[in-house]
Amino acid sequence: TERRRSQLLGEVTHELRTPITVIRGHMEGLVDRVIEPSDGVYVAVAEEAARLQRLVDDLTTLSRADEGALRVEMVELDLTEISVDASERLRPQFEHEQVTLVVDTGDAALSVRGDRDRLTQVVTNLLGNALGHTPSGGTVMVRAGRDGTMAWIDVTDTGSGVPPEELERIFERFYRGPDGTAPPGRPVRAGRGIGLTIARSLARAHGGDVVASSAGTGTGSTFRVTIPLA
Repeated sequence: TERRRSQLLGEVTHELRTPITVIRGHMEGLVDRVIEPSDGVYVAVAEEAARLQRLVDDLTTLSRADEGALRVEMVELDLTEISVDASERLRPQFEHEQVTLVVDTGDAALSVRGDRDRLTQVVTNLLGNALGHTPSGGTVMVRAGRDGTMAWIDVTDTGSGVPPEELERIFERFYRGPDGTAPPGRPVRAGRGIGLTIARSLARAHGGDVVASSAGTGTGSTFRVTIPLA
């Protein structure tokens, strides 16, 4: 446990160092008048500050989920609707990256009890992960259905795939796959390495889970969210 805590502290420190260095460098340059004030400088500082805020928010979510103290507003809702809404919200990003987004969830409602914002975040994180690992010209498909007492959402991509030995590791905090998993012609998007960790933590807080499957590098991946039916 102590070894893992020490490793986690090192990972958090590493994630914080870059934005802090950028902000400090720009501000010192402005103070010493080596950098001229400009919109570009202010935007760069604001973007790094926002990056810090997102990291802190994500770490807070993970910490509360691990402690079982994550606040969720449980109401009856339609998981199909959530998957469609999250997909449509991100569609402009897919179009920008020239990745086809297919939503094939059917018309049947999947009634579950959960927190709308939290479950939306689960689907959003999985879609963002799929987009980041799928090359231009590729496809990401969102499907939904039920299996016994569980509702499920599948996010399947035609991207870089995951080696069998990495299928569980990709859910670890700050873990990023090997460099070889970048989509052809486009590097993997810079991320904080905790999107999948958060998705799984939030799903488990609802009594469900997130699991990954892939035939290996270059074969694409499928991430399945399961939530108990109401």
